[in-house]
Amino acid sequence: MTKRKILFVDDDAQALASFRRQFSMAHDVHTAASAKEALEVMAREGPFTVVVSDLKMPGMDGIDFLARAKEMAPETVRVLLTGYADMDNAVGAVNEGGIFRFLTKPCPQDMLEKALGDATEQYDLVYARKELHSLKRFKNAMEGVIAGFSSLLEARDPYTAGHQRRVAELSCRIAEDMGFASDHVDALRIAGLLHDIGKVYVPADFLNRPGRLRDQEFSIIQLHADIGADILAPVEFDWPISTIIRQHHERLDGTGYPQGLEADDILLESRIIAVADVVDAMSSHRPYRASLGLDKALDEIGSNAGKAYDPEVAKVCLDLFADGDFLKEFSAKMEHPFVSPGA
Repeated sequence: MTKRKILFVDDDAQALASFRRQFSMAHDVHTAASAKEALEVMAREGPFTVVVSDLKMPGMDGIDFLARAKEMAPETVRVLLTGYADMDNAVGAVNEGGIFRFLTKPCPQDMLEKALGDATEQYDLVYARKELHSLKRFKNAMEGVIAGFSSLLEARDPYTAGHQRRVAELSCRIAEDMGFASDHVDALRIAGLLHDIGKVYVPADFLNRPGRLRDQEFSIIQLHADIGADILAPVEFDWPISTIIRQHHERLDGTGYPQGLEADDILLESRIIAVADVVDAMSSHRPYRASLGLDKALDEIGSNAGKAYDPEVAKVCLDLFADGDFLKEFSAKMEHPFVSPGA
């Protein structure tokens, strides 16, 4: 386990030697004989987990030093150790230096050890809170980027407006009913929102042209699964988002694309998106055909469960649409594809 860095500041050389003797086994101990030297050590050797400072020192006293230390390293926990203990010093130390503990000399070793232990726990709490805040900000930023990518694609292909969002929502509902953990569901939401991102490389004319596509044109559209996976491959997600996207057109019987994978070679997440994608695509209007209807889409899933589609995923999907409230909710979104998720 890595030793925690502790800085002791005292103008008494014997006191500093005593601190090194007592705590060097358990901690990475640094010392400074003045506040000025301590600030230099913090700038050169920091960050420190804990700073323990004497109060009365030549030049800058402990309260002023700890106030400066707080500005320099807000996460570092500050402890004041002094032989001149009175209420004014305590109040000043807390108000100006943000002191975590106020200890008096002579301070027994066990008491100082406990104070260092408590200070270390406080540092971990503060650092964890800061990391959590950063993660939340990153998550919010990532969600904005994902929504932007999704909107970019749908702006090129108005006939699929709302398609990626609906696929993401249906995939998440299926995953929830299958007992997925919340972070796993979030991964499916990301994959669903971006599953067709590879179509940004497909000529818009292919996507919006009325009538059936020629075989060569359709083969180009089929490249979108690989292209989408390649676009997202450099992005580090907690789940294999790029692989999920690459496989979302694979089928259990090996008739899918781009790799012709079969059965368990296909990720479960991809099998879920495959079902959601077919339901929404068949229920939607396309330039080359009118909507085939939800009944036709559900019949496709039911008829080919265990062949093209994962049987458990298919069953959960069909059970969802057997619920009248869910059916009404999904149908409303099909009728108003441009309605935002929050509307």
